[in-house]
Amino acid sequence: MIRLHDSLTRSPRELAPAQPDGVFRFYNCGPTVYAAAHIGNFRTFLVNDLLRRLLELEFGPGRVLHVRNITDVDDKTIRRAREEGRPLGDVTRQWTEKFHADCAALNMLPPHHEPRATGRIADQVDMINSLLAKGHAYTASDGSVYFKISSFPDYGALSRVRERELKRGVSGAPAGAADADEKEDGTDFALWKAAKPDDGPNRWSGPRGAAEGRPGWHIECSAMSRALLGPTLDLHTGGVDLLFPHHENEIAQSQCCNGVTFSRHWYHSEHLLVDGRKMSKSLGNLYTLDQLRGMGHPPAVLRYALLAGHPRKQLNFTLGSLHAAGKALATLRNYRARLAERPAAANAPAAAERTPFDAVLGHLRDDLNTPAALGALFTIAAEKPASASLGEFDRVIGVFGFDLSEPEPRQAAAIPDEIRRLAGLRWAAKQSKNFAEADRLRAEIAAAGWTMLDAKADYTLVPKK
Repeated sequence: MIRLHDSLTRSPRELAPAQPDGVFRFYNCGPTVYAAAHIGNFRTFLVNDLLRRLLELEFGPGRVLHVRNITDVDDKTIRRAREEGRPLGDVTRQWTEKFHADCAALNMLPPHHEPRATGRIADQVDMINSLLAKGHAYTASDGSVYFKISSFPDYGALSRVRERELKRGVSGAPAGAADADEKEDGTDFALWKAAKPDDGPNRWSGPRGAAEGRPGWHIECSAMSRALLGPTLDLHTGGVDLLFPHHENEIAQSQCCNGVTFSRHWYHSEHLLVDGRKMSKSLGNLYTLDQLRGMGHPPAVLRYALLAGHPRKQLNFTLGSLHAAGKALATLRNYRARLAERPAAANAPAAAERTPFDAVLGHLRDDLNTPAALGALFTIAAEKPASASLGEFDRVIGVFGFDLSEPEPRQAAAIPDEIRRLAGLRWAAKQSKNFAEADRLRAEIAAAGWTMLDAKADYTLVPKK
């Protein structure tokens, strides 16, 4: 039995399929494809991958149906296409392929379905038309369509937003800002956005009575999950940053449209910190997989480091944590080699009802407690392998998704002397709070093909990919 914290009830609850076919229906929000995903994104995706593997172990092959979306139309993707002078589809295809390559390198299972927002416009328009017909949405004077929050009394149950009052619009902007003149209430959120000149050719026929335009961000997940998994999910997951407003809005529009519970269970993983601080481009501490590879850290090591902390607690990532992860994987690799050297009879499946690895899986079934599970695993690895079998070990490693093959050779790129000189000048300028000069030097370093990643006490140079 898997017990997982439910963000809605604030308590652990058992995961189980509700439909008569016995299939567990599982949705998680995917990436917005306008740039490479960073390691904070991948912490959430890896937690979902671990959960997917555990669910398949629990319910059996073919008994888990996993959907993850691709957001390929929004302000960021359109802006990137406009800046690069390329069609939107070319830009989003490039970054979707990059995301898939990174997922494969991190040994992530592909979802069973991965719908793109632009490929499901009709589903989204159909859902918006239903909300309009039921009085939960309205068309504004510019041809946009908004969801009427006042029509859904349960709004805020997931995030407890009613407890702290809706002082800001659901988009994150203060009520009264931007498009508030088009809304009946400043907290209502967009289901359909009327086309603007900056959108270029990226527009579609809208719902009844609406202008040409594109769907709002929130409606895509509701429409695509309904189309592929049905009106009620067994589990919906994502990072804690999506809890409000994205998931709150999904609940409102889905339940008003479908008339049934949208998701029976909600799970959110916490933020990733880097050197004790929130990741951001301005701080220079936003890592991608390629940057870490360029520094000589294999993807398998990153996977371990990102899964080592409890998913519902903030994890502080450092380059030192990658070194520790590499040593941990080497320990597991050596233990497996010791098991493999034994006679075949010694590695036969245990006849006993319990095995040494049950404790590891037990911790994972208890709210994905990865630190306790890894602790139990290394306790076993520290002992003589007489009581464990190779097959049992591989089954547990398969749930974690750890690749125990030999790591990639460390091939950190050589840093040119001129780049080192500029980096030293830029660091000195930053320390003296001459931020204009620091920014100028950072731009010069970037133009030469390098990225400067700042930590608290020093910095790292990595090649741009």
